Amino acid sequence: MRLRALLALLAAALVVWGAPLAGLALAGDALAPYLEFPPRTRSVAHAPFSWIAFVVFALPALAAVALYAAGLARAAARAAAPARRFPRWGWLGLGLLALGWALAWTEGLAPPEWRRQTFTPLWLGYVVTMNALACRRSGRSPLTHATAWLLALFPASAAFWWLFEYLNRYTGNWYYTGIADAGDWDYFLQGTLPFSTVLPAVVSTRAWLAGFPRLDALSLPPLNGHPALAWSSLGLGTTALAAIGLWPGPLFAMLWLAPLLVLAGLQKLATGESLFAPLARGDWRPVLMPALAALVCGFFWELWNWGSAAQWHYSVPYVQRFRVFEMPLLGYAGYLPFGVECALVADLLARVVTRGRRRVTPPARAQETNAAGTGSSPSAFLSNAQCIASSPRMLAAAFARSRWRNSGTARFPRRPAARARPG
Repeated sequence: MRLRALLALLAAALVVWGAPLAGLALAGDALAPYLEFPPRTRSVAHAPFSWIAFVVFALPALAAVALYAAGLARAAARAAAPARRFPRWGWLGLGLLALGWALAWTEGLAPPEWRRQTFTPLWLGYVVTMNALACRRSGRSPLTHATAWLLALFPASAAFWWLFEYLNRYTGNWYYTGIADAGDWDYFLQGTLPFSTVLPAVVSTRAWLAGFPRLDALSLPPLNGHPALAWSSLGLGTTALAAIGLWPGPLFAMLWLAPLLVLAGLQKLATGESLFAPLARGDWRPVLMPALAALVCGFFWELWNWGSAAQWHYSVPYVQRFRVFEMPLLGYAGYLPFGVECALVADLLARVVTRGRRRVTPPARAQETNAAGTGSSPSAFLSNAQCIASSPRMLAAAFARSRWRNSGTARFPRRPAARARPG
């Protein structure tokens, strides 16, 4: 399972990289500018705003809002678990976040070279804070219960986002300003460090959201899938990526949708399991929760970018209007499929860094687990609710408890027999 999950990740990266190049080759365009690394952004003039296009692109966003409203309306109401104390280490995260925010937005507190690097400590503080909030609500978090997995997400996140930087070379939807004019190696380091916080931030936010009873009980009508959908998803995603090389302007939204289709198809084909399988029983949490987590992160990404020394700016065809911070209003809808992409990558990476076969299907909901006497939500920190071992020590303890419960007799440690005292 570990090897197949790793191959799925590598295959997805290869398809995302190679399919647009195939589109360029079909169009007869030069490939060399798109093979440069690191891929640098540039400001591109796009088609002007169009109300017709705005309405067309707004319809899927409105449909997503309707899904959340319906899911919340169908969610079974239950009492929230008693809140725990905020962990002491969480204050370190809050302090790092506050310091990074102040340095990023305030001139004179630090040299300009330092202010350009504040995005990384700011988001490290965010990740720690979200884990602390998750612990406060549910007693579990990726940082405390899946540490190896969370740490592995950092390098994976850097590679993950560099692929989107590469795709942006075709669509030209964002570009950076305020970055020091340095060589390729400096540019790579300036980008890699903040890029490494993307996946941990989304996963940690998802862990915090899982502590809200109403969100953890999201439910919608069942949606069954056909076995052939995996191949269809992979083929459609690959075709859409190739089409970006041919028509990047009209198909700019495929930058977010096509990798999702490729990842979903490869996950099913490589592992035999799917993040979307729980939809067949009406459990939409694996889709709606990570999407919402990415939207929450997106709000803070755009907020903290707004006043920073080094910034990104958007240039999106047809919908470049009604900005919230730097992002056009409809651009926030792109965070929803991006969150599901993050969940798919996190799922596959979990299979790589943990031993044994892991479940993709979500566990029982929090209220069901509490009824069984565990006292904490089992879906507290994984977007697809995998059974990831929190540590070898906890695994050994769980194994020992299961053996004791199934043994028929309680095996308590025996005290040594008291020796008779002489005389």
